Amino acid sequence: MSYEELWHRLTPLYEAGEAKAVARWVLDVRFGLSMADILCGKVTDLSANDQAELEKMMLRLEKGEPVQYVVGTADFYGRQFHVEPGVLVPRPETAELCEWILTQKSRPSALLDIGTGSGCIAITLALEMPETKVSAWDISDAALGIAQGNAKTLEADVCFEKQDALSPPSDSRRWDVIVSNPPYIKPQERDGMAENVLNHEPEVALFAPEENPIIFYQRIGDYAWKSLTSGGLLFYELNPLTANEVSTYLSRLGFEEIEIRQDLFGKQRMLKAKKR
Repeated sequence: MSYEELWHRLTPLYEAGEAKAVARWVLDVRFGLSMADILCGKVTDLSANDQAELEKMMLRLEKGEPVQYVVGTADFYGRQFHVEPGVLVPRPETAELCEWILTQKSRPSALLDIGTGSGCIAITLALEMPETKVSAWDISDAALGIAQGNAKTLEADVCFEKQDALSPPSDSRRWDVIVSNPPYIKPQERDGMAENVLNHEPEVALFAPEENPIIFYQRIGDYAWKSLTSGGLLFYELNPLTANEVSTYLSRLGFEEIEIRQDLFGKQRMLKAKKR
């Protein structure tokens, strides 16, 4: 198969530019072919075994499976994280949330990431702030295994724990920063979502309960109010449709200096709140 044949096979799912990018990424990450190699026609020089593997990967892509799952890696904050269907594919908006935390004037002594998934937030912050003790929770054994593997590969010191965000512990631990990217998509938003997300990414990490779509923000906010140190910060990734509801709830709890920021697409995507 030539490069042209590969990306043309993906055009029913992607625009031409994105189809080319997906094909290039597969050839680069899995088969080590640079753009120069591709332009020189070295795709057709792959061994019979590699050609067979490439065909299997193409069949998965043609079914709409995210390329990150197909190649097993996702780029996040300049690093590569292993991902598979048990965790969400890290998004650029989440990297913006990490950047916001990293631009704070003081470094936290203890930070907690609730709902860690692949570990992209916790591991990134642990590597960028080595003086901070970072912990991370998730309810999924599969996610915790993936996150622990990523921490080992990237040599990040993170303490992972199995914990339900809706039933946080009543212990005496104290955090300077709590961050969470919880399930926040309303079920009624399903019709407007991409098929590759709906069919392949874990629903438990995507969708909030229909009867209360901000319940994760509420329970995490309740826990943060009890467990943050004085002046401690709470950071959320938001659903723009419920951003104001979340802000109002935190304000009623007593949080101050609540700020909502837009992501690179101009949507209300991030929140910071301070415990007085």
